Amino acid sequence: MSAEALFIGLMSGTSLDGVDGVLARFVPSGAMQVLAHAFEPFPTPFKTDLLQLNQSGPDELHRAALAGNGIARHYAQVVQALLTQTGHAPESITAIGAHGQTVRHRPLEFDGLPDQPAVGYSLQLNNPSLLAELTGIDVVADFRSRDLAAGGQGAPLVPAFHLGVFGQTQRCVAVLNIGGISNLSVLLPDGQAMGWDCGPGNALMDHWCQTHTGQPFDRNGDWAATGQISPMLLARLLGESYLSKQPPKSTGRDLFNPAWLQQHLDDLPDLFPQNIQATLTAFTAHACVRDVREYAPDAQKLIVCGGGALNGHLMALLTQGLPGLQVVSSEEQGLPPLQVEAAAFAWLAFKAVRREPASLTSVTGARGARVLGAVYPR
Repeated sequence: MSAEALFIGLMSGTSLDGVDGVLARFVPSGAMQVLAHAFEPFPTPFKTDLLQLNQSGPDELHRAALAGNGIARHYAQVVQALLTQTGHAPESITAIGAHGQTVRHRPLEFDGLPDQPAVGYSLQLNNPSLLAELTGIDVVADFRSRDLAAGGQGAPLVPAFHLGVFGQTQRCVAVLNIGGISNLSVLLPDGQAMGWDCGPGNALMDHWCQTHTGQPFDRNGDWAATGQISPMLLARLLGESYLSKQPPKSTGRDLFNPAWLQQHLDDLPDLFPQNIQATLTAFTAHACVRDVREYAPDAQKLIVCGGGALNGHLMALLTQGLPGLQVVSSEEQGLPPLQVEAAAFAWLAFKAVRREPASLTSVTGARGARVLGAVYPR
């Protein structure tokens, strides 16, 4: 690829709100310009199906296969919206980067042998072949498996992209993505990077808000702001062993799910729902603040992206917990919070087409950098 090229990136994250997509232009150096953004919400029944597939259940292979088809159809709608916005034809797009919907993430577990370490798995529901058929565009998918095969966590995938977009040669910068799960990238001025999942992002807050208010999320954190933090519950949540585990590490709804939350609530005195929401928001903030303090003490700026960047109450807690550190939305860096992850998958597709490694061993712990993704021709 010797000239400018167009790629589409698609992301449906652990928040399960829907699909974000971007159309981006790349030059051979890898510099990127986002040309358009589109969003397709998941209907409530489909979101419920995906949530149920995060745990074992009856006939789950059948249901997972159909959900993968559904993901591809929602992706195709976002692709069409981007093409309509910009007037581009399918044949002008080099490839689509389509991550799929993660429903299980268990790296380095289960299948170890006496002379071989476990590989585990990370499962993203998708049907890239159907997406290629529906759009007439090459699709790049299955971004985690190659890193897993090389002994890595397969996640998070975005720190290498963060390094290219937000890294600075004069100072250390941290990037905090708060989707359903929160992940932190520490971008060093020498061009090196670290990254890992801090813990829960919006997943538990969204669950509690949906259960007690009927709203899909706590807009701006306004409901949490009416409550009072429970020190006892917060201490229990912060006692989760994953939080003190050293990177590289990654997690998901396999751990931070409603059943996990209920275990911590079971023998506590009754708390008002808004107080639990306040505590869950503080939990997300505390877990992130602790990691920034420990692993990025020299950072001069924290750039926040993902849906959490739109939660004013959560952003205020991050700012309070990190005095002296500039906490800003990625919007101020030229890339709106809801576009960052989709843009990352456009970039990952760009790297895959060029057969260039896109993983960082300092992030995933793999034996070496690998080309990520499999190509499904149109």
